[in-house]
Amino acid sequence: MAVRIRSALAASLIACAALASAAQTSGVLGDWLTPAGSVVRIEKCGADVCLSIAVLAPNVPITDIHNPDRGLRSRSLCGLQIGNGFTLSGANHASGGKLYDPKTGKTYRGEMTADGAGLHLRGYVGIPLFGASETWTRTTAPVRPCPAERTH
Repeated sequence: MAVRIRSALAASLIACAALASAAQTSGVLGDWLTPAGSVVRIEKCGADVCLSIAVLAPNVPITDIHNPDRGLRSRSLCGLQIGNGFTLSGANHASGGKLYDPKTGKTYRGEMTADGAGLHLRGYVGIPLFGASETWTRTTAPVRPCPAERTH
């Protein structure tokens, strides 16, 4: 009897771990491939949702050269938090945050919606009508750290 209880407990723990893992990669949370080829990780950070660059695309600068603050232009883009302050309103939607675009050095208000394997981001100034959209694709491939030897 004790063996059956232990087996059932072990099976329950494995099932819970699998569900927790699936929850981390469902909805807006998880790793997303941008059209440029970078990978952005979206995860909970405290009560909010944040976005960080996990892998840089080939042939892009490795430092924040377009930042309007000259003192920040030498910081690495790898690991850089490019979104914060988002609030989840269901697993598939987050809004109310800010998005930093390292290609331009500009910061926008933003919202995002997951739809299957796609993530639809909207960055805007003022109201969502005045903005731009981009779609990212979920990636389940292992994320490798950014290469340290790149110099451009």
